[in-house]
Amino acid sequence: MGKEKGCGYNADVKKYYRDLMEKCKVHMDSIEKELPEPWEDFNSLLRERGLSRRDFIKWTSVTTAALMLPPIFRPMVARAAENFSRIPVVWLQFAECTGCSEALLRTSYPNIDEILLDTISLEYHETLMAAAGDQAEQNLEKCMKDFAGKFICVIEGAIPLGLDGKYLTLGPKGKTGVEIAKEVTSKAAAVICMGSCAAFGNVPAAKPNPTNAHSVGEAIGITTVNLAGCPPNPANFVGTLLHYIMFGGLPPVDSLGRPIWAYGKAIHDFCERRAHFDAGEFVKEWGDDGAKKGWCLYEVGCKGPQTSANCSRIRFNDGVSWPVMAGHGCIGCTEPKFWDAFAFLEKPIDDKAIAGGERTMDKVGAVLLG
Repeated sequence: MGKEKGCGYNADVKKYYRDLMEKCKVHMDSIEKELPEPWEDFNSLLRERGLSRRDFIKWTSVTTAALMLPPIFRPMVARAAENFSRIPVVWLQFAECTGCSEALLRTSYPNIDEILLDTISLEYHETLMAAAGDQAEQNLEKCMKDFAGKFICVIEGAIPLGLDGKYLTLGPKGKTGVEIAKEVTSKAAAVICMGSCAAFGNVPAAKPNPTNAHSVGEAIGITTVNLAGCPPNPANFVGTLLHYIMFGGLPPVDSLGRPIWAYGKAIHDFCERRAHFDAGEFVKEWGDDGAKKGWCLYEVGCKGPQTSANCSRIRFNDGVSWPVMAGHGCIGCTEPKFWDAFAFLEKPIDDKAIAGGERTMDKVGAVLLG
């Protein structure tokens, strides 16, 4: 009886992935038919940057696994990468520090993610585009007209609502940020919030919040996919856009709108200092013997147990390091209101604040281990 149930389950899983694969093929066919040709040949770019086809195949394997897809989707991930520059992107900037755009640009040596970002079809980006004034506005209007319902709107920064939105006015026509956001998102295929300010309000919305800043979703009443972080890792943006190219929709999200494939686990779960946490070995103050030995940073304020993100797995600076590895605790920047809720940055939060009973389970595990 058990075997029969198992066979039925396996058959259902196989059917699900066959249907998903078919959906993927149909959507990619439509993209290749309806959207502009890539402005550069992706395989030629790989060769120019000194990356082999073998390097690309390795990347597709890692990316397929990161997106929580079975290995049979590797050819589809490769095909999506080759069509990456077909998707028009409008990038809006509101109340922010431009750190998310900086993270997108800061790479020191060629890798697949960097090449994909170099080829992205940025139809409008105030910081990066050469056009200014009326010409820039014309570019935006042309994109909204030519690619209505087909472009991705990426928003960086919170939206101030104080003084009827006049704390933030942009462009030669003096439109408020909230007016521009409503206009552009209404014509977009999907909206991605890049960074925690756009996703949750965070630093611009921190107390006392004199401009009455809000997240994009709150400010204009829409559903967004939130790539939280201050800044988020560019790899999460690449993966999310690849998912859209493959399936015609943005990836499954958690209760806070963050893609599960990137934010489904706590940083604590994959931290290289986790063993020291379990062993009760903590840094007590900066520069002590524990700090020199690489012990857990929880007692000097690390918010890793309360923070959902993949920083400890994909890291920053071309995968070289991340804050905890560099010697400072996680500040919880992928969580809502981290600037207010997680202060002070170098003091631990009460155990009760940890979602999911992580500390309780750790205590149980420690007792069993003892």
